[in-house]
Amino acid sequence: MELQSTSVDYLPIIFQMLVALGFVFTTMFVTHKIGPKRETKDKLTPFESGIEVVGNARTPMSIKYFLVAILFVLFDVEVIFMYPWAVNFRDLGKNGLIEMFIFMATLLAGFIYVIKKKALDWD
Repeated sequence: MELQSTSVDYLPIIFQMLVALGFVFTTMFVTHKIGPKRETKDKLTPFESGIEVVGNARTPMSIKYFLVAILFVLFDVEVIFMYPWAVNFRDLGKNGLIEMFIFMATLLAGFIYVIKKKALDWD
């Protein structure tokens, strides 16, 4: 006996999504219309963690900062893939172990490439 889902089965989910979206838009619209509007000089100035704004925000920055940030995110996200593997280590067997070694070797090759290119040197 096979169960087939029809479009009627998805009506509660669609209805719940519509109600949630309606609530969000209604709340945003009503608070925007009835909320206070006091535009003062202090409210219109940029605020950066309580530090007074000095100079132009368009001054050039070293690309090294962004490169290190992107590399951190890249290698950090790759490490996330190791958690499901660690949880299912016994179920995956030798094939899972071999695949993880391939994955780690690829990560290591990428890290060696970054080191050889001196992407993490700040000099």
